[in-house]
Amino acid sequence: MSIAAGVDIGSTHTKAALLVDGELAGTAIRHTGFRLEEAAREALEEACSVVDIRPEDVDYLTTTGYGRNRIAERDLQVTDLTAQAWGARRFFPATRTVLDVGGQTMKALRLDDVGRVVSFRLNDKCAAGTGAFLEKTARYLGHPVEEIGDVAAGATEAVPISGVCAVFAESEVINHVSQGRRAPEILRGAMESLVEKSVRLMKRVGLEPEFTLVGGIMRFPTMVEVMRRDLAEEVNVPAGELVQFTGAIGAAVLSAYRLEQARGAPAARIA
Repeated sequence: MSIAAGVDIGSTHTKAALLVDGELAGTAIRHTGFRLEEAAREALEEACSVVDIRPEDVDYLTTTGYGRNRIAERDLQVTDLTAQAWGARRFFPATRTVLDVGGQTMKALRLDDVGRVVSFRLNDKCAAGTGAFLEKTARYLGHPVEEIGDVAAGATEAVPISGVCAVFAESEVINHVSQGRRAPEILRGAMESLVEKSVRLMKRVGLEPEFTLVGGIMRFPTMVEVMRRDLAEEVNVPAGELVQFTGAIGAAVLSAYRLEQARGAPAARIA
């Protein structure tokens, strides 16, 4: 039996994914907080518990995310870009452009025909272009993060939010509230502002179909609907909660690839 694992230590959440004989067998997620090693260990333990094994039973562990170098037990560490390329191609092998909207950063990357990253751009300077802005807007309007999609879906129109900086965009949200605009309209406006920034970032890498969207914000169908409209193209989205696990899954797929290499089995390189 071959057990390959990936752990994605993100700024907001830490995710773990486990592949047993090449098949996805378990996932887990934890808030990262300030104890990165603890969050990673707990996520990996939970993912392993799904198939009744211990972390010590894992044959190969790849870490990714901004805390990837904090896990001493890792066999390999890779950048978010590499992990997302492997993860996106695991779900959609023809992927050429990937958009990853995380809690603190937004990344766009373009892949070649075998999955190597040939171009990328990051928006990590301002929270107005990240999922954190959308989540903060929802909380200001009195809604938990889980309700973002449903609330935005109830809007009949979107109020404009044009601020390129989180501080200015937040001021616009407050101003719309003071003018009596409804929460669905404001949240839809925040969502459309985020999508507009996403599309601009994707154009900077030379966007090319197929498009794959990943990151926790893509759990909300309304967000995906707006992306389809603004791109005027069909988009791929991993099913359900898996959309926020693509980095961890990509790291696990890379672990499985390295195991196959070590054991002398033919392995198809994709990134």
